[in-house]
Amino acid sequence: MDPVQRVSTREVYRNNWMTVREDAVRRLDGSEGIYAVIDKPTLAVVMPYEDDGFHLVEQFRYPLGLRRWEFPMGTAPDLADLPPRELAARELREETGLIAGELTDLGLTDVAPGMSSQRGHVFLATDLTQGEAQREVEEQDMRTAWFGRDEFEKMIASGDITDALTMAAYMLLLLRERG
Repeated sequence: MDPVQRVSTREVYRNNWMTVREDAVRRLDGSEGIYAVIDKPTLAVVMPYEDDGFHLVEQFRYPLGLRRWEFPMGTAPDLADLPPRELAARELREETGLIAGELTDLGLTDVAPGMSSQRGHVFLATDLTQGEAQREVEEQDMRTAWFGRDEFEKMIASGDITDALTMAAYMLLLLRERG
């Protein structure tokens, strides 16, 4: 038996990217409580890799009030749940214009398991061809740049890259390379 059982649920908010629900729960000892849960569709994180470096995107992240460098990533619009590989190819093309000849599945991440049900699939994109970016209106301030692997690691160490999914994706790549 799960240590926390849902007794009831109600949706308290919805937009094109997420819903928020409040669940009444019962714990193992019988005590009751609530959980607020952010439900978001499957996420794809894409690591476009060539010439011993990565193509990153930089955009303004409103909740932080900061511009951040990160790997291309995202979900399908209107809460759609696309197959992860299809979503990865879509996000890569949309944000960077790049088309991957090969997408290698590196693993799965739980985005923020203390508050969200969202899971992210990480893909390494290689054999890249440049096309035209097809950014959504929310991404109009986005820019892309290539960084050598040493510079990428220095950006993590210096705090220029702080996105948890970008760092988790890189860890999955390092583990894959170690065999």
